Amino acid sequence: MAKVSSQDLGSQPINKLLIKQAVPASIGILVMSLNILVDTIFVGNWIGSTAIAAINVVLPVSFFIAALGMSIGIGGSSIISRALGAKNNEKALTTFGNQITLTLLLTVSLVVLGLLFTDSIILSFGGKGAIFEPAKIYYKIVLYGVPFLALCMMGNTVIRAEGKPKFAMYAMMIPSVSNLLMDYIFINLLDFGMEGAAWATSISYIICFAFILWFFLSKNSELKIDVFHFGLNRSIVSEIASLGFVTLSRQAVVSITYLFMNNILFDLGGETSVTSYAIVGRMLMFAMFPVLGLTQGFLPIAGFNYGAQNYARVRETINTSIKYAMGLATLVFIVLMIFPEAITRMFTSDVSVLNQTPNDMRWVFAATPIIAIQLIGAAYFQAIGKAIPALLLTLLRQGLFFIPLILILPKFYGELGVWMSFPISDLLSTLVTAYFLNREVRKGLIEQLI
Repeated sequence: MAKVSSQDLGSQPINKLLIKQAVPASIGILVMSLNILVDTIFVGNWIGSTAIAAINVVLPVSFFIAALGMSIGIGGSSIISRALGAKNNEKALTTFGNQITLTLLLTVSLVVLGLLFTDSIILSFGGKGAIFEPAKIYYKIVLYGVPFLALCMMGNTVIRAEGKPKFAMYAMMIPSVSNLLMDYIFINLLDFGMEGAAWATSISYIICFAFILWFFLSKNSELKIDVFHFGLNRSIVSEIASLGFVTLSRQAVVSITYLFMNNILFDLGGETSVTSYAIVGRMLMFAMFPVLGLTQGFLPIAGFNYGAQNYARVRETINTSIKYAMGLATLVFIVLMIFPEAITRMFTSDVSVLNQTPNDMRWVFAATPIIAIQLIGAAYFQAIGKAIPALLLTLLRQGLFFIPLILILPKFYGELGVWMSFPISDLLSTLVTAYFLNREVRKGLIEQLI
């Protein structure tokens, strides 16, 4: 593998650089998403459709705690990218040390609280009826591995901020492959049921952590921190928090969305509707992998060049990223509009789920071609360190539009109103993001070039 330097972010052609950054990120997200997808297929076929709904109840809780690591990672990585661009290596090192300390303190504390209030949390997130017991089994075991997942998410963004996207890709692939292998052993061969699925997931997080730890201890990383870098620095913690709060808020809103969706759908259609949502949710994670990967690749390039005050490259990065992302999103849209029935059959043979899910899936993905503008637009403000607009634009879709819609529309259209809320919120959030992104580019970049 050729030696990659963070300084390449400011010198290589944008097209080539974006592909170099986005392809490994996309592959990593693909493998991770494929892991979740296949894991759900295994659970649905080897345990039952109710087990799919049970995992769907647990995911928003465990992923919210783990998202602390991602939030600290993305917030700190924005600082690291700009610090490396400005050749301020000491600030980059201190930021990384503070990221590790914050991730450990916060995630371990939340896991302890999560285990103390297990039953009430599961019930709150829709773990009712036949869903409760398998959800409880899965929840308690998976939570033990969540701090490792948080450290992986944090470390992965830092690896990418260093300009090492291939290692970030490996970090996402290793636990995914190991999880699928252990799923087969624990669920199919040893017949451990939900416990087997949970232990396979937790062990895979630990394997991922071991790889990331090796990366930072090896010569591959430029960030060689000392013990004193772990001491919390008030100004850096404040900046990490303000930028990371964007990602954390997004995950918090995602978790709240799951809370509302699972409860609303259970009341409207029972376990079948919750299972349908679980399948559609997995496809949301999986099918959007190229667009999400491109967004991940966009962040360090935009942040580095903004820190280096190379505004022409920043503008080119935005335009190229949106163009590529819209093309990829359109391909996703076409596939999901044509093959929703075949996709659903991969997860389950339950007739009621097979009859309902394809139509639900078409509604959810109806506005997919335009969502790239919203993702890149919100990511841009985060990359350049503007936390408030990044936060507001990130919360637009689910927080400001989607949640109110799923509370209002079902009163008039029943369960159909829930699924209609997806494309309406996508459209509204994209229009607002496009307006603010265009204004920021004109004032923050074009005027700097004149």
